[in-house]
Amino acid sequence: MTRFSKRIILILTLMAISGMGLLWLFRFELGYHRYRTHIQAAADRYKVPPHLIASVIWQETRFQPYRRGLAGEIGLMQIMPGSAREWAKAEQVADFNSLMLLDPQTNILAGTWYLARALQRWSDHSNPLPYALAEYNAGHSNATRWNREAAPDPDAFMQAISFPATRNYVRRILARFHAVGRPWKLWFDRDPKRRGI
Repeated sequence: MTRFSKRIILILTLMAISGMGLLWLFRFELGYHRYRTHIQAAADRYKVPPHLIASVIWQETRFQPYRRGLAGEIGLMQIMPGSAREWAKAEQVADFNSLMLLDPQTNILAGTWYLARALQRWSDHSNPLPYALAEYNAGHSNATRWNREAAPDPDAFMQAISFPATRNYVRRILARFHAVGRPWKLWFDRDPKRRGI
């Protein structure tokens, strides 16, 4: 093998590694693009930022539509069948059954409706996002209890969340939401205040 051939192989190898690195770095954006139409339709319908919806989906399933959770959660946004029935009743969806949650469009609509309801409940707070995300993950009663312990202060609320998994869930979604389009911020911007946490 000539010196020229070795250089070509080295250059091609470095380009392949760089390309895979970029794909890995932008994997959120690629997943978001795949479901962009459904996310935007749900965002418009329920007045929730599309990047927030995508950030929840990423945290829940990494954009894998057929995922099922250990507690019975279904689909992209990991919707509980009971919550989905509430959505179906509110939206007058006839003949609803939980298998419909495996359809990405239905799942995103139901999950966004649930998220929008949580955002509305906490809309009197200066930053309703942590409260709504905690409710989405751990339920309304837990979010209400943590709010009572923290008063209307998002920082104190984050500390009052007694479930470490929920606290991390909220932090990761907020970080992802504030880094959409700039994934390097997730690694290089370690100050939680600048990431909106």
